Amino acid sequence: MSASEPVNVRLLDREYTVGCTPEQRDGLVAASKLLDTKMREIRGTNRMAAVDRIAVLAALNIAHELLQVRSEGNRERDIAHSLGMLNRRIDDLLDAPAG
Repeated sequence: MSASEPVNVRLLDREYTVGCTPEQRDGLVAASKLLDTKMREIRGTNRMAAVDRIAVLAALNIAHELLQVRSEGNRERDIAHSLGMLNRRIDDLLDAPAG
């Protein structure tokens, strides 16, 4: 496993240093850009909003989006499973001798 290296990220014009492996660096940078964008959307024009409140609201929004994506993925798997079962039943009915 690679050693942790410091990576600087900016969130709402504040710089933070986070340790991660070289393999994780791109993902960390992408995640920080997403979080910065969400935080800026929430802050909007209200520059007086507390950074910790903005960060919590951004985290809740991102967590909600993640849960929605996971739920949609589960529904797609359920639909695919149901369609597979229906196809097998149709195949069985078509293959059955007429009686």
